[in-house]
Amino acid sequence: MTSSLALIILSGVLMAVGVYLVSERSLSRIVLGLASITNSVNILFLIAGGASGEPPIVGQAQPAQMADPLIQAMMLTAIVLSLGLTAFLLAVGYRSWQLFGNDEVQDDLEDKRLAKRSEAVKIAERADKPQRIEVDAEEARDETESRHETTSGDEVLS
Repeated sequence: MTSSLALIILSGVLMAVGVYLVSERSLSRIVLGLASITNSVNILFLIAGGASGEPPIVGQAQPAQMADPLIQAMMLTAIVLSLGLTAFLLAVGYRSWQLFGNDEVQDDLEDKRLAKRSEAVKIAERADKPQRIEVDAEEARDETESRHETTSGDEVLS
């Protein structure tokens, strides 16, 4: 089985562009990114299908000379699903544009609240969390002076 290096490179570039665009906040860029990823996967299906052959119709050619119909079915299914998803996301983007004047994906407020709570728990669990300056000052030791504490609790400098 031989594969075209140009198709492999094209698939990789489309996948990289798609991943970059999906990570953006604009819904139109997300749609373009998903379309790019879908086309990349379809090219990978095309590469995996191997060399082209005769149409897979029984009686038209020998089975060894026929193209693999599974690859064609998978690509057709991927194209149909991609079309449905793109239409849905474009409708959501258009509605967002009508309501808010932009198509940016908003942050989820519940997700932000959970992230703040998780961060607060992590800070509370830290052993080296900062204390009040008065507490730190009492525990800090001045190495330039040696202090001795008498039995009555008074400090004496030496």
